Amino acid sequence: MLQTSPATVRSILILQTKFIGDIVLTSTLAKNLQLQYPGVRIVFLCEARFASFLTGHGIASEVVPFSRAKMRGSALQRGREFFGTVRTLRRHRFDMTIDITCSKTSRVISELVNAPIQLGYVPTEKPLRWYERQPANVAMKPFAFGEKHFLYRYLSPLEALGVELRVKAPDIRPLPFETTRAFALLARHGIQPNGFIAVHAGASFIGRRWQPERFAAAIDRIAGKTGLGIVLVGAPDENEATDRIMAEAKTSVANLAGILRLETLLALLAEARLFLGNESGPMHMAAAAGTPVVGLYGLTNPIRWAPVGAPAISLRPSMPCDCVGGDLCHRTDPSKACCVWRLDVDPVVDAALELLARTEVALERAV
Repeated sequence: MLQTSPATVRSILILQTKFIGDIVLTSTLAKNLQLQYPGVRIVFLCEARFASFLTGHGIASEVVPFSRAKMRGSALQRGREFFGTVRTLRRHRFDMTIDITCSKTSRVISELVNAPIQLGYVPTEKPLRWYERQPANVAMKPFAFGEKHFLYRYLSPLEALGVELRVKAPDIRPLPFETTRAFALLARHGIQPNGFIAVHAGASFIGRRWQPERFAAAIDRIAGKTGLGIVLVGAPDENEATDRIMAEAKTSVANLAGILRLETLLALLAEARLFLGNESGPMHMAAAAGTPVVGLYGLTNPIRWAPVGAPAISLRPSMPCDCVGGDLCHRTDPSKACCVWRLDVDPVVDAALELLARTEVALERAV
């Protein structure tokens, strides 16, 4: 464990080139570092589309964009992206780099940035090949503070640095002008704040998406019992799922999928009475905004990836799974396994009603 003086750490680079759910969890690391090192400048290396979300909500002082797509392109594209990124990062003269991406590329970038303090996982997420090495001079445990949730993988740098864990869950409040924008969108569809359920039917792979017709059936039953409105959210490339829900559901549904930027999505989720959706980035955003969550899981284990920061129920079919996905399934890869398709409508409806009842009591007490 390395002990660092707040006066010696003025700039930190966090390498986090994964997805929005990972960004949300990593925000907890950034807030703890800001408390430990007052006035520190925290820079994220991540996808450009997350820049305004990170800087607008005070999670990062700056973002250096890094494109995963270009790193999968031609040799020329890969070279330009890699060396251009390294040149930009070296100009910052960081005091510390924290590599929580833990890839071959991120390890090389961290080494070339050449900060005095370099943190990396030991052992690495995937075993190093004979020609690879971990260049970090401060070793992080795979998971810290005796916990198993992936949040504590991203909090592992704190334990390695001897930093007190003061913020234990993501807590991201929407920007006021984004809340105003969310109110206007809701009003356009005749929906009151705190009077609707946000539903996200998308995910990065079809096997992680609960069937749209089951979402439609659950929506009809939950809306019928509660009188709450339904708002669909998601990315532009998730329109197929939302279109099928719109076609199947008998309930009136407001479809906002594909039209919200991340900052507005967060504000909208903060106004929802409940979030219902697949294990995904918006699920983690909803929890970080304090909204109760019913999360639907397949091969991914909720012990590792359950929503944190808000009341939640995580549903997962019994394991091991009798395969229902056929050739679509890669049984050892949680992102490419179709186990969530085995979830029936009844337990999802029951979980939503239970969580609504439980949090209604909390709301009444707060008032």
